[in-house]
Amino acid sequence: MKRSDYEKARMKAIQLLEKAHIVITEEEKNRIEVADFGLGRLDIFGLQILTYVSTERVCAKELIMFPRQTCPEHRHPPFNGDPGKEETFRCRWGKVYLYVPGEAVENPKAIIPEEKKKYFTVWHEIELNPGEQYTLYPNTPHWFQAGDEGAIVSEFSTRNSDEYDIFTDPEIRRIPIIEED
Repeated sequence: MKRSDYEKARMKAIQLLEKAHIVITEEEKNRIEVADFGLGRLDIFGLQILTYVSTERVCAKELIMFPRQTCPEHRHPPFNGDPGKEETFRCRWGKVYLYVPGEAVENPKAIIPEEKKKYFTVWHEIELNPGEQYTLYPNTPHWFQAGDEGAIVSEFSTRNSDEYDIFTDPEIRRIPIIEED
C-alpha cells in the first residue's frame, strides 16, 4: 500500500470517528493502523484500527470501517499454551454484518467479489446496529462487512494475538506493507 493511500485512509477514519462523536486524542489519531490485508483493494477488503490498550491479558480497539468494507474470514487459534483470542464486538455507529458458523442465511446482505467467495465459508448472518454486541470465542471462523454508511465497532478482547490469526484466503497478509510514494 502506498504511504499516501495509507494516510488518506487514516484521515477518512478520523472523519468517521468525528461523525460518530467518538473523541480521540491527537496521539491516538496518529496511531490508527490501516490494514489492506495485502490485497491492495482497501475499499473492498480492509480495516482501520485504533488500539486503546493491549496487555498480556486484555485488549480494546475501535474498528473503523468504510462503506461496504470487509474484514476477510479468519480465526484466532490457540498459540503457545494460550487458548486463542476471545472477542466481543459492540457496534457503536453504522451497521455491521457479522458472519459466523451456523445456519447460512439465504440472502446475505454482504457483497463479496465473485473471485473471492470461495474464501468465505461461514454465512450465518448477525446484523449489529448501534448498542448491539456479539461475543466470538477462540478459533471461531468469522468475517464482517460494514453497511452502506460504514461502521465503527468497539472490540473488547483477551490478549491481542493478531499476528497468529489464520485467514481462509492464503493471499492475505495481516500486517500491512507500506511503500513510499
